[in-house]
This record gives sequence, structure tokens and C-alpha cells, in this order.
Amino acid sequence: DLFNILLQVMDHGALTDHNGKKVDFRNVILIMTTNAGASEMAKEAIGFGSTKRQGDDEEAIKRLFTPEFRNRLDAVIPFAGLDLDIIRRVVEKFVIELEAQLDDRNVTISLTEAATDWLAREGYDEKFGARPLARVIQEHIKKPLADEVLFGRLRRGGSVKVLTEEKDGGKTGLGFEIEEPEARKPRPKKPARPKAAKAPRKAPKKRTPKKGDNGGKGGGSVPKVPLLVD
Repeated sequence: DLFNILLQVMDHGALTDHNGKKVDFRNVILIMTTNAGASEMAKEAIGFGSTKRQGDDEEAIKRLFTPEFRNRLDAVIPFAGLDLDIIRRVVEKFVIELEAQLDDRNVTISLTEAATDWLAREGYDEKFGARPLARVIQEHIKKPLADEVLFGRLRRGGSVKVLTEEKDGGKTGLGFEIEEPEARKPRPKKPARPKAAKAPRKAPKKRTPKKGDNGGKGGGSVPKVPLLVD
């Protein structure tokens, strides 16, 4: 089983499959996680002033893993439960991922402080941690916004503000303030420029012949040449 495979890796630094192929694990750091001891740590401590059940997590690990497996572990590190500030950061991470999915739709999402706290309380479980948070966001944010994005006020994009409001029966739930994008105003047409009137063409001037100019015709006067006689 899996434990025997991990024992082979931690013993020999190599893993051999059923085809005889070996994988080198000599320069590999193995980090393993488990929920062993989580339910014991979630129980209330016995006694005055006790806030943590000391040693219960180690006992749960001993019951789950064999001694030869535990002896090959360098360290066992228990993790405390998530506080409200950490859960709020997880909520913001999920919302940022949702906003990235709606980026091509030009939709932005913002949460009020009260809405963030509501999601942090409803999406966190002491036994399962923040795993239910994805389901809460799917049910209370993604599904209501899907109809608006496809058929409603967010078809052309817009901004969404998630806030808390009182629902039927006096219970507090989530609501939305949707701001649609402003409609683009058509640009006013520029008035057509009046065409400039063409100046009337002037009649060509008649050429007045100069003295001695016959306009290129024959019959002009022959210049007089003096005749010298010896």
C-alpha cells in the first residue's frame, strides 16, 4: 500500500515500479499532510484555563501510522486553526480569482467589510477549515451574478458591490449593488464646411501688336540699307 511505498522511498532513496524503472529520491524533501488529530484538537479542553488539548494530536498520529513509519519522520508539526484575519484573506483570494474569471466581461467586484466578515463566518468550519468557503461563494455570489452577466444588467459589463442585507425571516445575507457602464454618447457630427465660390475666369487679354510686328505674317517693312558707291 501507500505506506509501504513511502517506506521504500525513505529507506533506500529510490522508488521502483512494477516495470523495474527506478526513480531517484536522494535529493528530495518529502512533506506530508494529514488530518489525523484534527477532530481531537477541535474538541474543548478539560479543566480550568485550558485552551488546547495537549498531546491529543500525537496520540492520533500514533494510532494511524505504524512505529517504523513514524521513526523515519524527522519532525511532526501541528498547525493551529485559522483565525478571522486569515480567513478574511482567504475570502479576498477567492474574490480576486472570481474577478479574474469575469475580466473578459468587464465586470469588477468589491466587498464591504460586513460582507467579508459574513463570508468568513459562513465559509469556515473548525473541522474542515476553509474548504466550505468555495461552496459558499459559489452559492451566494457566483450563481446570482451569472444571471446578471448573461441576461441582466451586467451584459455590457459594470461594477458589483457585495454587501449584507436582511433577508426574509430576519436573517442576514448578501446583496448586490450593480452599477452599469455609462452608455456612450454619439459624437456630434461636424458641420459641413461651405464650399468657396470659384472666382470667374478673366478673359485673356488681346495682344496688341508692336510696331514692326506683323503677328508672324509676311509683308512687313524692309529695313533700309545705305548703298556705298566708289
